[in-house]
Amino acid sequence: MPRNLDLTALRSFVAIADAGGVTRAAGYLNLTQSAVSMQIRRLEDGLGVALLDRSARKVVPTAAGEHLLSYARRMLALNDEVYGLLTRARYEGDLTLGVPHDIVYPAIPQVLQRFAAEFPKVKIRLLSSFTRMLKDQFARGECDVIVTTEDSVDPGGETLTELPLVWVGAPGGVAWRQRPLPLAYEQRCIFRQGVQERLDAAGIPWILAVDSDNTRTVEATVSADLAVHTILEGSEPRHVERINHGGALPELARMKVNLYAAPAVRNPAMTAFTQLIRVAYGGKSARHVGFDPAEPAPLHSAAHA
Repeated sequence: MPRNLDLTALRSFVAIADAGGVTRAAGYLNLTQSAVSMQIRRLEDGLGVALLDRSARKVVPTAAGEHLLSYARRMLALNDEVYGLLTRARYEGDLTLGVPHDIVYPAIPQVLQRFAAEFPKVKIRLLSSFTRMLKDQFARGECDVIVTTEDSVDPGGETLTELPLVWVGAPGGVAWRQRPLPLAYEQRCIFRQGVQERLDAAGIPWILAVDSDNTRTVEATVSADLAVHTILEGSEPRHVERINHGGALPELARMKVNLYAAPAVRNPAMTAFTQLIRVAYGGKSARHVGFDPAEPAPLHSAAHA
């Protein structure tokens, strides 16, 4: 007798694999954690294999889960393509979204994927730059939506969440122990001045080992253990790690992740798009940001410093 895989459970499985945990996946899917966990248990029971390794801090697929993941993505993509073509085809156009490079992952790929499935004829242009440059572009009408990292929020914007800055360095690195402390920053990084002021207040000498206009230069220097850097908690790239300095470095400020959307653009696509961004960055459920739980969420579009 043929057995069918539950697409809803597969969607939860893929969301957990992408988000690295049930809690974040549940927020993205607008479900409770218990509902997501139950779907995964049913999926595992039906297949007779464990799909997720829950032993580490970050939940990852098992070998069987990795095998299923590729199929699940294709099945969901085909399902969403058909659904989008038949239900959202009347919305067309272009949207431009601007996001600082250091907070693109993991939220933005999830937002773009879901939006593309629901509005297949709306083309999204993604810009990655510094916050100051994105705000200038937004003011000139070159972006429909921007996400920023700032210590405050301007009129017309909304704060999605607040996150602390954390020190990062090479895995197992020792550069953070050096004095003067070698720092690596881009020239227009909005975090840079505040970090240097905190070091001065703590009496810790520092030098600017890298003063670049290129993100890759900073990343390469830090991953080579030649300098340290600061980044928003949760957005650390894989080739660096948070520094467990035990108080040897000062605690850093909390920064706001803000959303600005063009007031002139108001249609179901734009509304749904900004709602997905709220969920992705703020962890809010659909009920808090205006989704109708009975309907698929509709979406519209276009760094730090």
